[in-house]
Amino acid sequence: MDSQYQVPQSPSQINASHVKHHHPYFTPTEVEQLSEKQRGKQSMNQEKVRQQACGFLEAVGAKIGFPRKTIATAQNLYHRFHLFFPRKDFNYYDVTLACLYVSTKMHDTLKKPRDILMVAYAVRFPELAARSKAIGGEVEMDPAAVEQDRQRLLAIERLVLETVCFNFTVKMPFPYVIKIGRALKATKKLTRFAWRLAVDSNRTLVPLQFPPHVIAVTCIYLAALLSSFEQPPSPEEPGFRSSEDIIKLLGNKGGWETTYQACLEDLEEISHLLLDLLIQAAQNPSANTSPSTPSSPSPHPSPRNQHLSSQAMPIFIPYKPEQLIRLKIHMREKEHPPRSRVASGNGDASDILAKGDSSGFGKNEGTVRFMFGPARVSEK
Repeated sequence: MDSQYQVPQSPSQINASHVKHHHPYFTPTEVEQLSEKQRGKQSMNQEKVRQQACGFLEAVGAKIGFPRKTIATAQNLYHRFHLFFPRKDFNYYDVTLACLYVSTKMHDTLKKPRDILMVAYAVRFPELAARSKAIGGEVEMDPAAVEQDRQRLLAIERLVLETVCFNFTVKMPFPYVIKIGRALKATKKLTRFAWRLAVDSNRTLVPLQFPPHVIAVTCIYLAALLSSFEQPPSPEEPGFRSSEDIIKLLGNKGGWETTYQACLEDLEEISHLLLDLLIQAAQNPSANTSPSTPSSPSPHPSPRNQHLSSQAMPIFIPYKPEQLIRLKIHMREKEHPPRSRVASGNGDASDILAKGDSSGFGKNEGTVRFMFGPARVSEK
């Protein structure tokens, strides 16, 4: 962790008291501006590092046995963290484990930092775990190194908590997928497909921009598109809507927007972001994702994803990148302009940074009031 976050200020520079507001969601413009500010000149491989971090969280979380909500929240915390802190100042192993530790507190699936670290060592160094004589395959590490990693995890934990203003309220799209799928009379197969897309949405910045019920509706819509576009018609099931019927309903404006508190423009925007993830996976089979479900480890070992592929099974790839690109083009031909959204600050991400600058995170100077909502909500 870079020392710039620990240097104390002189008394003349310290504010006696200031307020930091929690922003549950950001507009796409704010996300882009915040990301650009933290990215700086290090623009290369940002998406690659993000996917490696998400894949590492998947592997560690699955090995420990955490529920899906814990892993998904940790991925979202990782994305949020790097809206305020540059990747070049942190090792993604440290940040991901700190995010996972915070997520366990949010969902009451708590594990001690050392327990998380020992599983992470086994994932990162499978050859050491294989040679280990300890019960459960615990990797034998230098106690001093483990303690140093634990202290670093706890230091970053504080920064993660401050980025969410200690707001432990979390809502996930998974229950909405089930409930909305039933309301739309989607088949169980389609609902399962939508659920997996909802899982994979946490590998993107979508959860930072849209509420979970909108993501859930989008995943059902996209699952229907993927199940029917250039695919043979599926046999009808009595009492259920076909994929084509769901597309006709959600692909046009109507009363469903009021019923599910979503709008078609957001569905289209989220669908394109998820399709970009699928296309990236289809074009790069050796990455940490796969087109069938980007959250699955790759069956193709490589030095960078060895900790993910060592236990993976061969995955059937149902979509080719050309097919997914044609679907994007098909959607672009009839899509609606993005809707205008109310910004978290004054319309510029600099306003968010001015009120919640990362330079104030991790400090002990002055008094900080962490508010659970944006400024316009807290003032009310």
